[in-house]
Amino acid sequence: MAEEVKKQDAKKPEPKSKKEGKSNFAAKKKKSKRRSVVEGVVHIKATYNNTLITVSEPNGDVIAWSSSGSAGFKGARKSTPYAAQVAADNAIQKAKIFGLERVSVVVNGVGSGREQAMRGITSNQIEILSIEDVTAMPHNGCRKRKARRV
Repeated sequence: MAEEVKKQDAKKPEPKSKKEGKSNFAAKKKKSKRRSVVEGVVHIKATYNNTLITVSEPNGDVIAWSSSGSAGFKGARKSTPYAAQVAADNAIQKAKIFGLERVSVVVNGVGSGREQAMRGITSNQIEILSIEDVTAMPHNGCRKRKARRV
């Protein structure tokens, strides 16, 4: 009997390994080519409480961003010009990986970090092509309150 069991085991084909049975689409996946962005747009939004820096391609696709809060500043220090400069440094360092060399700057808001953020851009050997201010300005303001009757 023991001989019959051995013969049956010998007849059974060995199961295929997991690698042989399945197709390896994941292994054949091409590496994504890193984008090369030589010219970009830097959006600076300077509010009273924070400064947001966004670096994008000319068509609007964001490649890097930073803010005073993400740079490690908390509370009242987020709204300082120095925090805006550090945030701009961080955003430009992230964008330089993509080959950024020249930027157009779009400034929005009334915060204290507007000019200092631009200095942070130039300190990283990035050439500024143009500066545009798109801060909203009221043409005639809001409607006044009705006169108080006493």
